[in-house]
Amino acid sequence: MENPLINVLIVDDEKIVREGIKHLIDWNNLGFCICGEAANWEEALSMIKLYDPGLVLLDIRMPKLYGTDLIAKVREDGFEGDFIILSGYTDFSYAQTALHYGASFYLTKPIDENELINSVLAVKEKISKKRTQAHSMSQYLKKAKSAVFCDLILGREFNDSINYMEFGLTAPIYQVVMYEGYTPYYQSYNFADMLRVTNNGNNSFEHITIDNSNVILLKGNFALDRFKSCLKYYNNGTEKNSPLDTIFLTYGPSVSNLSQIHHSYEICLKLMNRRFFCSENQHVLSAEMLPDHDVCGLSLDQDCANAYSERIMNYIQTFNRRMISQELSRLSDELFLCDEKIMTIKHFLTDIFMQIKQMTLHLFPNSDIPFAHNSSIIELIEGKYYLYEILAYFSEQFEMIIRTIGNNSSDSIFDDIIFYINHNFSKPLKLETLAPLFGYNSSYLGKLFSQKTGTSFNSYLDSVRITEAAKLLKDTNLKVYEISAQVGYKNVDYFHQKFKKIKNVSPAEFRKNL
Repeated sequence: MENPLINVLIVDDEKIVREGIKHLIDWNNLGFCICGEAANWEEALSMIKLYDPGLVLLDIRMPKLYGTDLIAKVREDGFEGDFIILSGYTDFSYAQTALHYGASFYLTKPIDENELINSVLAVKEKISKKRTQAHSMSQYLKKAKSAVFCDLILGREFNDSINYMEFGLTAPIYQVVMYEGYTPYYQSYNFADMLRVTNNGNNSFEHITIDNSNVILLKGNFALDRFKSCLKYYNNGTEKNSPLDTIFLTYGPSVSNLSQIHHSYEICLKLMNRRFFCSENQHVLSAEMLPDHDVCGLSLDQDCANAYSERIMNYIQTFNRRMISQELSRLSDELFLCDEKIMTIKHFLTDIFMQIKQMTLHLFPNSDIPFAHNSSIIELIEGKYYLYEILAYFSEQFEMIIRTIGNNSSDSIFDDIIFYINHNFSKPLKLETLAPLFGYNSSYLGKLFSQKTGTSFNSYLDSVRITEAAKLLKDTNLKVYEISAQVGYKNVDYFHQKFKKIKNVSPAEFRKNL
């Protein structure tokens, strides 16, 4: 990538001289750009502060102030640009003073074109070297900074010889935050970017990546307060699919010493590894949510799996839904306390479910229970991201078993389902959302629906909707698109298709033939 043009400021009290310099050489072709011109030292001082030019062409004598005095003043203010001194005098004392303050060249008027070209090219080379060195130093400091932060966070030996002030580590308090996507299914926002906005550009935190994990080091009370403000949004509930809704956070305790940052990070790691135990829509875990180490968790052995399987199977046979729910809740609580890998827990849960499946098939061999194949069950449980998802699946399956082996209640409940459909057809009804309302597995409800009605759920729903649409076409003056929306079809073209399929005519023809 090419270097940007170098800004040039021309300072001379004579306008004709300034104009002459501007047009004497092809500045752009040489890699320069005239950013402004000044007729006196006040204008020059203001423009130097405004444009920070790489090169200033400066008349040695100006009203009220010598050019060398201006150089001295801006150098005190930290200006690092180059100067080429212009003078109508050949007194070398001026040149010596100018060179003392860092002027690169001293040119006498009238300015020779070739001399000016050679001077500005030499300045260009000097600036180019400066830029290269600055870039190299910036890259070095960036790498060094990352290395320092990694050492602090990972708890490597604290180095007293490092000047941590150079890396912005002078805060009275620190805190480590880790974050990742809330679910593996959605694109996550960058929490560091959002935090940077809320911090109003303050250098109050550092964002680094360690082992592919996003780690934030909060620095100072301001940063900690802004982070607490973000947490309030989680406490109040996040808007679905909003930036905050896609981010999962863990944060360790605040520490007052750089050598303790590692402790805050270790807590974050432990919390991130316990994400499996989060409840639905839980976005944040803090140190207070870690289990007490003095409490013994569940031993995930075969005897324990057998005990849970037998108890749950007894409750299934007696249709005791309340005790099944309590047993699953107890299981959740005990798993939370155990110190085992997540995959080990999933295998334990798979074992429990497989035993219940086998006992059910043995006790009720003539019941047509739509269990999935063992391989599918294993894949499903291992693929779940949270414990509550697995236990919800268990609850759904156990209800399916109860309803299958306890056929006495199926008719009355099915009547309730039909009643619900007939009175809620305008809503976006789906088997997946309807089934849980009545304690069914969606696939099982679909099968039961077909057995009871002789048609599929979707076909039955379409029939109810189209029947109502026909009534509205007959009894009202509502437009077709209004009727479509009223009976539950958002897409009017789709409504036309369904109406014609069932009534053999379009809605308009149906109304015309009345």
